[in-house]
Amino acid sequence: MTNQNDMQLITETVALARNQGLAVHSENAKLNETGMDFQVVFVEDDTGMPWVLRKPRRSDVVERAASEGRTLAFLRTVLTADVPDWKIHTPELIAYPMLKGTPAAGIDLEQKQYVWNMNHQPPSDHFIRTLAGILAELHGVNPADACQSGIKVMSPEEVRRNTVESMDDVKNKLGVSEQLWQRWQTWINDDAYWPGFSALIHGDLHPAHILIGQNEHVTGLLDWTESKVADPAKDFIFYQMLFGEEETARLLEYYRQAGGRIWAKMQEHIAEMQAAYPLEVAKFALQTQQEEHINMALEALGVKSD
Repeated sequence: MTNQNDMQLITETVALARNQGLAVHSENAKLNETGMDFQVVFVEDDTGMPWVLRKPRRSDVVERAASEGRTLAFLRTVLTADVPDWKIHTPELIAYPMLKGTPAAGIDLEQKQYVWNMNHQPPSDHFIRTLAGILAELHGVNPADACQSGIKVMSPEEVRRNTVESMDDVKNKLGVSEQLWQRWQTWINDDAYWPGFSALIHGDLHPAHILIGQNEHVTGLLDWTESKVADPAKDFIFYQMLFGEEETARLLEYYRQAGGRIWAKMQEHIAEMQAAYPLEVAKFALQTQQEEHINMALEALGVKSD
């Protein structure tokens, strides 16, 4: 059942869209609250065409959304995969026609777990091959072209330096267990792990952002808020978290066959990035300053909250 607060949010969001000239309506609208940055409403317009309406949760999201808009405009010129085509982009609302396909998984907020729309133990060969192809294509985009379109570009040295700064900042502000801290230091100081190049990445590639069609063929990617030119290993972290090292090795082999650029310690680097994922949780918590997020970060960092 849709509660009164949800109905009010749907009504407000639809009104924002209609004020921008988009003829959508509240009938059969569905609210999706799983995103950390946006509240999302799925609606239809007067012709029956489905739309996605995204309403920012916080003011800091608005600035990053402007960057995402530029990224999407560029991606539509260089990728064969489907990406959103924003028709409305204001500080209050983003709207685009819903892409074909189904997310590989939804998120059950109460259970805090994925609800899968595909075979995932293990993923099918077709899913892995098509995902590998899209990642190889994305990571193969010329960084100079991405830079020219306004996408943030970080050199390998900047990525590493930025990671060091994040480690120090998080340790000072929230703390980190000694065991985790020592692991991070071993990783950050060993050149063998780190790539000598940067690539255009999605940056937040988990199953809810991967669209699949028939035969679990990957057709598109959603939510490019974290996209930049940076360390390509980042696009494999969620995959390894969910499916383990053996399946990630399989994905990496298909990625290599599709033209993806790998290096000797790439998979070990992904594993160390996974161990450093609490940094991402902590940075998000420090940004929002919400108690729930802070507690989540402290748990991930191995620090007991008061």
